[in-house]
Amino acid sequence: MPTGEGTTDHTDGIVQLWTGSWIAALIVGVLVWGLIIWCVIVYRKRKDDHQLPVQLRYHLPLELLYTFVPILMVGVLFFYTVQVQDPLTEVDQDETDVRIQVYGRQWSWDFNYLDYQVWDTGQPADLNNISADTEEGLADYWAQDEVPTLVLPVGQTVEFTLNSRDVIHSFWIPAFLYKIDTTPGRTNTFQVTPQVEGTYYGRCAELCGEYHGYMLFNVEVVSQAEFEQHMADLAAAGQTGELGEDLDRQVAPEGPDFGEEEDH
Repeated sequence: MPTGEGTTDHTDGIVQLWTGSWIAALIVGVLVWGLIIWCVIVYRKRKDDHQLPVQLRYHLPLELLYTFVPILMVGVLFFYTVQVQDPLTEVDQDETDVRIQVYGRQWSWDFNYLDYQVWDTGQPADLNNISADTEEGLADYWAQDEVPTLVLPVGQTVEFTLNSRDVIHSFWIPAFLYKIDTTPGRTNTFQVTPQVEGTYYGRCAELCGEYHGYMLFNVEVVSQAEFEQHMADLAAAGQTGELGEDLDRQVAPEGPDFGEEEDH
């Protein structure tokens, strides 16, 4: 399962940002630890020293140092974060090659391939298709056909449209180093270009109920020819059209439901 740098057009920038942030944090940590140890050694109390150190009301250079240096550090971190984050959140319709609509639901996923008018879905996790509430049970469930597979063409820009049918979920492909919520009543979008063919794992990253841990899906990044064949296979299986909003969980009307009155 390929992971890490180069998996998508954004992962290199994300890895560099995280690596640079950790290096900067380590440098600051080493500096602070060193200064603390130095102060403890140099300014420790001696046995024959019974006087208090000189008390200072203020030290302007030191105060300026610990005020402006952190501001500078936060500003640099903010600058590079924006440089990486903006391309992650921008959606350019002109660059989109494939449009896929994702519905999160308890506890599985629906995928609409909008350009091909075909769909795929998984069976929601429940006691009927989970062998045991253990790591082995999770592995068994993941290997079953109930877990849906999202197929993406390598080198093509994919625009994801994300919605929820019931509660808040989070669409997460760990190898892509990015996740985004699916929220009831709200549509979220993002674009990504897979760059490495392979099999990846996906899951829900937002606690969404009893079987949240089993809300899984597979991701296959394949060649354009294999992608076209998969679209044809879905059409041949009769999975045409879209899985729309009519499958959303219906919200009960306000007020108590007393049912029908009985005749007496």
